[in-house]
Amino acid sequence: MDVLGLRAEFPVLRTRAYLNAGTDGPLPDGAVQAAAGELEREAADGRTFAHFERRKELNGQLRVAYAGALGADPDDVALTTCTSDGMAQTIAGLALSEGDEIVTSDEEHPGLLGALGAARELRGASIREVPMPDVAAAVGPRTRLVACSHVGWMSGLLAPSELTQVDVPVLLDGAQGVGAVPVDVRALGCDAYAGAGQKWLCGPDGLGMLYVSPELSERLEVSRRGYANLQDPNSGIDARLHEDARRFDTLSLSAEAVACALSAVELLESAGWQAVHERARSLAAGLAGQLAERGREVAPRDDTTLVSFASDDAEAERELLAERGCVVRNIPGRPWLRASVGAWNDESDLDRLLSSLAT
Repeated sequence: MDVLGLRAEFPVLRTRAYLNAGTDGPLPDGAVQAAAGELEREAADGRTFAHFERRKELNGQLRVAYAGALGADPDDVALTTCTSDGMAQTIAGLALSEGDEIVTSDEEHPGLLGALGAARELRGASIREVPMPDVAAAVGPRTRLVACSHVGWMSGLLAPSELTQVDVPVLLDGAQGVGAVPVDVRALGCDAYAGAGQKWLCGPDGLGMLYVSPELSERLEVSRRGYANLQDPNSGIDARLHEDARRFDTLSLSAEAVACALSAVELLESAGWQAVHERARSLAAGLAGQLAERGREVAPRDDTTLVSFASDDAEAERELLAERGCVVRNIPGRPWLRASVGAWNDESDLDRLLSSLAT
């Protein structure tokens, strides 16, 4: 598929300028049909042994697809329910203790902050927040982990490249990364990368991924164990964890959700990841420039797909834009609206947003 043909695959774009993939991406029609097909099969055939084999098959296919989007080996990729799920597993698995420090940025999402708060409250770890560009330089003798966004959800800033040089594990929140910008976990030098299936990969809610390097995998404790992440689940209490990243798999995913996610990611893959990334970032840069020309202050950003800009009353303006068919979000605690620009958007979406802001 040509990247320009993507637009026709998303029903919501027929009526709205949908610029909210940073929250939830638009669902492709084919993904909806894939989910419906699995539910119809379950209704007609029942959920027997064949059904569970089908779930296993779909999980394997989705793992491979997600690994392709991450530039990772499928053996190093776990299936999770969301970005937060993968980050929480990683932080808890380090078994930090009092005196250990985690360095993070001052613009992190609650999905990471919740796990950091748990490490502080339950383990006694200290959390050090610094501006995003300074997270690598902030690593000190007590630092046991750097945990921050690959792409900042508020501004669209990228994590500093100097993180490849730090000598402690690096966990990246990839909710605004995978599917939106090029991701190569090896080139990023991260030890863990948690991503979302429902945002820039346009899948359903309830799907995510976690890359864990083999080196870090050996260090992480896995307290959450069940049928899905055990290699010999019928061995009773002596059952062993999978030796690869499947040990971090969430304990249950429905066939319909996985089929939906798989169809969506395969659609984007068919358009070519490079083309998808280049088109989205180009459109976002164009929008940022046009907003600035119209007197809207644009938040500092890198070459990403997020464009945050000033608003006198961001929540009220978001609701007004929604009434005019433009879907964006406001950033809590900051006077910003945020447009998330995907390869499925086009100039008509940007023009609709700009004209709606002007009136």
